[in-house]
Amino acid sequence: MNHHTLFIYAAVAFFYIISPGPAVFLALYNGASRGIKAVMVSALGNIIGLFFLSLLSISGLSAILMASSSLFMAVKIIGAAYLIYLGIKQLRATRKPKPAMHSPDTIKSERGLFSYFKEGLIVAVTNPKPILFFAALFPQFLDMTQAILLQFIIMTGIFMLFSFLSLTTYGYLAQQTKTLVRNSNAGKWFQRVSGGLFILMGISLFQVKNAS
Repeated sequence: MNHHTLFIYAAVAFFYIISPGPAVFLALYNGASRGIKAVMVSALGNIIGLFFLSLLSISGLSAILMASSSLFMAVKIIGAAYLIYLGIKQLRATRKPKPAMHSPDTIKSERGLFSYFKEGLIVAVTNPKPILFFAALFPQFLDMTQAILLQFIIMTGIFMLFSFLSLTTYGYLAQQTKTLVRNSNAGKWFQRVSGGLFILMGISLFQVKNAS
């Protein structure tokens, strides 16, 4: 792979990654309500999930998934159901007497950090959009005359790095609103809006089509 091709791939990956999606909304929510530590742990889980999807792509398994409408639909259903679950959980939290907005310093007493890691991982591996990216676009940049493994490591590393930096940046920016969302009324409205967005994104996954 030459430098020109690598630059084009990096540009395509960058603009794909920074576009709003489930992982971005999760980073915004965690940043505003839980703090940057939760965002970073969740982002770590997300990029590991992306590595798994990239590995599937390079091994050819994602092509099988895309070729089977039943399997692809199953992935969409699981991903949509999980996003809707996250949205409903946030909406239900607004019914509690006390808002679920706390200082990032109390994060360990409320939820273990592993729960944020797992949340980010599940959001990544159940999202059909990265599957489409890795299966449809990823191979377009591979030079079959050169070592595939090295290209895989470089391209996947770039994608993971951009993803981690993007999610932590979104989370950091959202954290700047923490004073607002910890207010009882503002916090509840924030959860209602974010919960509704997760539900809408879950429903929108059914509009994603495979390339078969």
